[in-house]
Amino acid sequence: MTTQLSPNSVDVLLFDIGRVVLDISFDRVMARWAEDAGCAPADLAGRFVVDDSFKHHEIGKVDDATFFANLRRSLGIDLTDAQFLEGWNAIFTGEMPGIAPLLATAARRLPLYAFSNTNPAHVAHFSVAYADVLSHFRDVFLSSAIGLRKPDAEAYDHVVKAIGVPASRILFFDDTAANIEGARARGLRAIHVTSTDDVARALAALGI
Repeated sequence: MTTQLSPNSVDVLLFDIGRVVLDISFDRVMARWAEDAGCAPADLAGRFVVDDSFKHHEIGKVDDATFFANLRRSLGIDLTDAQFLEGWNAIFTGEMPGIAPLLATAARRLPLYAFSNTNPAHVAHFSVAYADVLSHFRDVFLSSAIGLRKPDAEAYDHVVKAIGVPASRILFFDDTAANIEGARARGLRAIHVTSTDDVARALAALGI
C-alpha cells in the first residue's frame, strides 16, 4: 500500500487509537479480574466474548454499570463495579513505542484525527492519562460518542463527512484487518498497522 503513497497524495491522516497510538493488553484485564475473583485468567478469557453488550457499550447504548452487570453474569464472577473498572482500565500499557515523535512530526505537515471503537470508561481514563500524545489530534471520533463503530460503513461515512475532505484524500491507520477492509470499501486509503514501523514507512512515502 505504501507504494501507492507519494508526497501530496493525501490531505489528512486518521489514526485508530488501540495498538496504533496506545498499546493495549486484554491479558492484563483478565489477570486483574481473575486476581479479584480468585480464579484463573484463562478461565475468564475463555468466557469473554465480543457480544451485543460489548458492542452496545462501544456505541453508547449501555452505560458502564450495565456493561459491568452483564460481565458479572457472562463471566460468572461477583466483582464490584469499582473492581471491574480498575481491571478494565488496566488494558492500557502505555504509548506504542516511537509513535509520539512520528505524530508530532506529521502534525506539522498534515491535520491528524483519531477514530476509535471505545467505551465511556476507557475514554474517561485515556483522555486524561495520555493527554499529551492525544493532543496531536485535531479531533477524536469515538464510537461511544457518535453511536457508530468500525467496520460499519456508516461509521466511516460519518467521520469522512465530519473531517470535510474526500475519502480518497484520507489515509487511515488501524491494527484490525476488518477495519482496514471497511475503510477501503468506503474509499479511504488505509494501512494495516502491525507495529509503529508501518506508520513510519507510510509517513516516509508521503515525504514526512
